[in-house]
Amino acid sequence: MIIKTAQRIQQLRKEKNMSQATLAKRLGITRNAVNLWEMAGSYPSIQSLISLSHIFNVSTDYILGVDEKKTIDISELNEKESEIITNLTEYFKSKN
Repeated sequence: MIIKTAQRIQQLRKEKNMSQATLAKRLGITRNAVNLWEMAGSYPSIQSLISLSHIFNVSTDYILGVDEKKTIDISELNEKESEIITNLTEYFKSKN
């Protein structure tokens, strides 16, 4: 599981075009700590894991490799916008 977590953190960071140093600064930790996570040398703390999930808009389970589903937060959208997103999601699911 540690390898999957390391891969997920690196993948998510790169998807956001974020350097290790930038991620470390947002988390209030050292770049070396982020590097260790990505090299599977250690795990993030529970607090860092929660912060990572907020930064990357994914669940902690996704980061840990327990869940394969990515999620998006639509809580700040109005009812019509939420309906549009839901309809789009259903449309793409039906294509598979």
